[in-house]
Amino acid sequence: MQREGQGWRLALDPSRSGHQALIGGDGWALELTGEELQLLRLLCGRLVDQHAAHADQLMAEEAIEIALEQACWWLELRGDRDVWSLRFVLTSPDDRSAEGSWSCQASSAMALALAQLDCC
Repeated sequence: MQREGQGWRLALDPSRSGHQALIGGDGWALELTGEELQLLRLLCGRLVDQHAAHADQLMAEEAIEIALEQACWWLELRGDRDVWSLRFVLTSPDDRSAEGSWSCQASSAMALALAQLDCC
């Protein structure tokens, strides 16, 4: 399975051993294990839900930053009530580290693609 759009990419191949997924943005890509992808999916969903719960309370000029950290992931959603971007830091137990982000346009599409995954 592969999905991509302007500024984002998500690919999944469960038949591979080790790194079964690939995420990417403008000028970068990162392979993930199935467990890393599943946790990214979960945390990204939580950030989007938290944003949705607070968005109608924000005035037009107000900004919001929400960060979550669990296991190998630190994830941040930053924006306003209408648009937001995602940024992450991965510190994997196998001594891999990575940092990346998606633009506002790409973030919502990437979050939706992660939410629509039916397997990890």
